[in-house]
Amino acid sequence: MCVETGTDDLRAAARRQRRLDAVPAPLRPAARAFADHLLAQRAHAIQHGLRPKQPRTVEVRLTTVRDIALHLYDQGTTTWASVSTHDIEVFLARNPARRAAHMAGLRQFFAHAHRTGAVLHNPTAPLDAPQHRGFRGPTLTLDHQRALYRRWTDNPDTHPHEALIGLAALLHAATTTELRHLTDDAVDTDRRTLHFPGRPTPTPLDAATWHALQRCLDHRARTGSANPHILTTRLTTTTHRPAGAAHIRDSLAPVGLLPRALRSTRLLTLAAQLDIELLTAALGMSYSGVTPYLNPHTRR
Repeated sequence: MCVETGTDDLRAAARRQRRLDAVPAPLRPAARAFADHLLAQRAHAIQHGLRPKQPRTVEVRLTTVRDIALHLYDQGTTTWASVSTHDIEVFLARNPARRAAHMAGLRQFFAHAHRTGAVLHNPTAPLDAPQHRGFRGPTLTLDHQRALYRRWTDNPDTHPHEALIGLAALLHAATTTELRHLTDDAVDTDRRTLHFPGRPTPTPLDAATWHALQRCLDHRARTGSANPHILTTRLTTTTHRPAGAAHIRDSLAPVGLLPRALRSTRLLTLAAQLDIELLTAALGMSYSGVTPYLNPHTRR
């Protein structure tokens, strides 16, 4: 298992451990091996500059394993090798709305268990979880986008963080994680680029986003903070930690939006205009991550 030392990493490790501790003892070794496998995959992706699974994704997978382990143990099952397809179906039937999400975790877990010899066959192989793969999230009308752009470029009273977060998400499809982890090293003043974490190449910035970035740097300088992260808060000013995800969300509270609505709006536009290979290469996304935006079912 990879070693984690940052505060956020230690908290994530503690959450994972609570999930593993909740797995009944006879079923726990395979669950722990799966957790180690997920962390090894994440470390490998980081090492090779790929887009790693987020800690939250790992936790969701382990939550699914914990829940089915508790369900099976209550039914008298004490070994993964005895789990049948029927057992999986019974578990999935308890929450039909979560079938697809649970299936994703179960397929991954039992595939790993099969490779490592914990089970002789994969009980999830015959199962499916039909779901529409098109994007269904909220998007913004063109008029709404223009109004936001004017707010973030023409209104000097708008907080610098709101302007940068809004423009970076709306124009450059920035994620909450990318915004949180932006540091001084990501800024190339000569080329006017910003290297969002996880993307293969720096992103050229338009004049409006570049100006918003400079306002954020000036804002941080006025606080006297030595934190290298571009977006600092009252709690992180005296540390070197990134701002929390809540700060990214809260910064957009004045306009009543979540960052993902802005990002999704941009991704839908890019998916319609660019070849999928260009889009995945530019944003460091996987094909599976981009595909839903090619066949959207949006709501406004």
